[in-house]
Amino acid sequence: MNRLRQLWHYLDKVFDLSVLVRQVRDRRVFPVIPAPALHFSLLSGALLRIPSLLDLSQKTRGPGWQRLIGHGPISDDALGYALEHGRPEDWRSVLATVNRTLKANKQFERAKIGGQLVVTLDANEQFKSRSRCCPGCSARRIKIPSPQGQEQELTEYFHRQVYAHISGPDFCVILDLEPIGPGEEEARAALRLLGRLRRVYGVRFFDVVTVDAWYATGPFLRAVEKLGWGVVSVLKQERYTIYQEASTLAAHQQALCWEDQGRHIQLREVRDLDFTDPALGKLRVVMADEAWTQTRVVGGQRVPEPKTSHWRWLTSPRIDSLPARVVWQIGHQRWGIENHAFNELTRHYGLEHCARHDPVAIVVWLLIRVLGFVLFELFAKLHLKTVRLGHQTLQDLRDCLLLALGRWEELEALWSG
Repeated sequence: MNRLRQLWHYLDKVFDLSVLVRQVRDRRVFPVIPAPALHFSLLSGALLRIPSLLDLSQKTRGPGWQRLIGHGPISDDALGYALEHGRPEDWRSVLATVNRTLKANKQFERAKIGGQLVVTLDANEQFKSRSRCCPGCSARRIKIPSPQGQEQELTEYFHRQVYAHISGPDFCVILDLEPIGPGEEEARAALRLLGRLRRVYGVRFFDVVTVDAWYATGPFLRAVEKLGWGVVSVLKQERYTIYQEASTLAAHQQALCWEDQGRHIQLREVRDLDFTDPALGKLRVVMADEAWTQTRVVGGQRVPEPKTSHWRWLTSPRIDSLPARVVWQIGHQRWGIENHAFNELTRHYGLEHCARHDPVAIVVWLLIRVLGFVLFELFAKLHLKTVRLGHQTLQDLRDCLLLALGRWEELEALWSG
């Protein structure tokens, strides 16, 4: 079977995706090109890892693409205009429907850590510019050397978003993203994102939120607890009294020790500690001291080098019953958002590319890219045995999908006006 046709058959069978995309609206007043033709093109571009609107416009000239979409060539300006007048809430609804279907199909069971479904929150800077800005841009002053060798100060504009990522040992998926406004703190955008996740997915969809040390503040922990989730936060601020107290008290405890993938781990925990906000009650700190040997190549010789790391995690009262070892697993799994989401989106989906410098267009573009990323991985890792068994890489699969466009007579139209 044509691999591209197989992809869409799978997505329609499991998620009813063609119906979902046809329901996505836009805000164009007098549209010339029907919305489904634009939306199917944008989503197909994400599925096929086409990095830019210009490249996507070139693809729409091919007979295979036109057979698939049921429409003639589409310019990059038309695609950009559609992004500017898109509806982020509709694309979020499609992504949420996909994730709810995965939950109903028990796929998230493989993402649980100690019986807990964990969401990682982290921010990513998308792109920066020293010449262009929009109402959604954040700004900072930077110093760079001038051509004459002197230091000069410039204004740099940039966009950042907070992502919510299901971080599991065997299954990962992105739930949503939220832009960080000009001059806004990361934690405030994260709470706005969590509030929407609660409305869209419900409080029981996941159990724990894990965050970096930037979020380790009393107001943030209290807000997340009020929303109904426990928090595991990296604790780095040595100026906090709770950090010093935990380190002192843990020194007199016997550690839980084990080996994990060549690492020797010593785990301790200290309970009933006060934090900055008395309304939170007593908190717990889990501490891990890890030692391992890393091999470096020096002068053509492999030289073993001892390494150590020291971790501190703060847990909120809602998850006091979780064993310390589960907290350790949750804390380390937080890196999944960097290794899986941000790395893959940057390398293959143009995460750092600004398709259209407009606040709405940026969010719609990112939501479509995230949706394409999620669906492509689901098709590859859940449906294709060749990928699961390691006989085919994701890049090979993408090449096969592009080649399938050439066999246009085997394709079926997703939508026809």
